[in-house]
Amino acid sequence: MSRPRHWDPAGDHHGGTPTYPWRMAPAGYFTRRQLRAKGLRPGGQDPAAQIMWRSRYGGTRPAYLYRLALAKPVRPMTPAKAAALAKANQARRTCPTCQRDAGYVLPTHLGTCLTCADHTALAA
Repeated sequence: MSRPRHWDPAGDHHGGTPTYPWRMAPAGYFTRRQLRAKGLRPGGQDPAAQIMWRSRYGGTRPAYLYRLALAKPVRPMTPAKAAALAKANQARRTCPTCQRDAGYVLPTHLGTCLTCADHTALAA
């Protein structure tokens, strides 16, 4: 039986970082997204390992793994943080041309709401 393609638990071939193939990470190691789903964050720890897989666009992609034992709880949302987040989201929905709340996040490639983009396209 041959070993999987990205099997390097000692980190000899990947700069000292233990590397595992897709879906073969050891117990106790989680990605940022998996930690967040558990209400945790890496808490300042460096990645302890990585998983690698072949990308459909060519090459390989890594996902860094963190130790569950060193993870810390997610910081609670403060009122000031919630207000800043609401203000930022409002700015992403406000059209700079007509100054209205579009009700959705404006497409960055247009820079305006769809109505203003249509009027600009018709005028050209």
